[in-house]
Amino acid sequence: MTEELHTRYTPSPDRYDSIPYRRCGNSGIRLPLLSLGLWQNFGGVDALENARAMLHRAFDLGITHFDLANNYGPPFGSAESTFGTVLRQGLGAYRDELIISSKAGYDMWPGPYGIGGSRKYLVASIDQSLKRTGLDYFDIFYSHCPDPETPMEETMAALDYIVRSGRALYVGISSYSPAQTQTALALLRELGTPCLIHQPRYNMFDRSIEEGLLAVLKRERVGAIVFSPLAQGLLTNKYLQGVPAGSRAARSEQIYLGADHVTPEKIERARELDVVASERGQTLAQMAVAWVLRDETVTSAIIGASRVEQIEDCVAGLENLNFSADELQRIEAILGE
Repeated sequence: MTEELHTRYTPSPDRYDSIPYRRCGNSGIRLPLLSLGLWQNFGGVDALENARAMLHRAFDLGITHFDLANNYGPPFGSAESTFGTVLRQGLGAYRDELIISSKAGYDMWPGPYGIGGSRKYLVASIDQSLKRTGLDYFDIFYSHCPDPETPMEETMAALDYIVRSGRALYVGISSYSPAQTQTALALLRELGTPCLIHQPRYNMFDRSIEEGLLAVLKRERVGAIVFSPLAQGLLTNKYLQGVPAGSRAARSEQIYLGADHVTPEKIERARELDVVASERGQTLAQMAVAWVLRDETVTSAIIGASRVEQIEDCVAGLENLNFSADELQRIEAILGE
C-alpha cells in the first residue's frame, strides 16, 4: 500500500466527544485524561500497520497527546521515525490539534555526549528527534531524568534555550525527586521559561509520588502526567493467572519487567483488585487508570498499547472516574496487605 493511500485518513468528526480534558497546572494547555505513549510497540521491530491503526484510533477517540523519547523503540530512535511516517501519511494534516512530546536524558548514542543532562546532549538530541519525526517543533520537551554529574543550572538553561530557539513550545521534567523538582521549577521560573509538567511513574503498586511530589506540583501549580498507570500490565487481566508465554514479563530481552517482578503477592493483590473493579462495572485496567486520575493534580495518564482494543478499553473506563469512600477504603486495605 502506498503512502498516497494513507493520506486519505480522516479522523472521526466526534473525536472530541469521547474524552474529558484537564487543565495542565497554571498553563493555557488542557490535556486529554489519557495520553498515548510510544515506549513499546512502535519501534522498528514492530508492524507499522498496527502502529498506524493505534495512533489513528487514539486520535479518533480524542487522545490528542502522543508521548515519545529519543530512545524509544527498539532500536533507539525508531519510535520517533515510526511516528514521523504516520504523520506524513495523513495524521500530520492535523498537527495543530496534537500535543507531541519527546525527551532526552538516558543513553542514546556512543561516547560521552550521548547521555545525561548537558546542553550539548539535550540540544543535539532534540535536533535528531525533530529530523526523525519530521516536525518543526515539539509541543513539550523533557529532561527525561536528573543527571547528578551535570549542574541543574546547565540542564534547565538548555531547556530554556530549546524553547527560545523555537525547538519546543513548553518544557517538562521526568522522574525528578520532590527536592530536585523544587530546584528545577525555581531555576526555570527565573529563566522565564516555567515548567509546564512533570512526568513521574505512578500506579497502585508504586505510590512514591504521594510522598511529597504531588504536594510540590499542586503548590507550584505544575501539571503531572503519570506513566505506567497499569504497572506495565500487572494491573490488567494479563497476569491474573501467572506469567503467560509471550507476555512482556516472559520476554528474555525485557529488562524493565521480568518474571521476578510479577510476584505471587502482586498477582494475588491484582486478583482482589479485579473483584473491586468488577463490582464497579470496570475491567482492572479501567479501574487502575481511574484511580491514578482521582487527584486532579494529575493532568493525564500515559497508557501504552499493543493493539487498538486496549486503547478503546481504557477510554471506555473514563465513564466511571468516581470512587466511593468504601471503594477507596477497600483498595487501600488490599494494597496495604
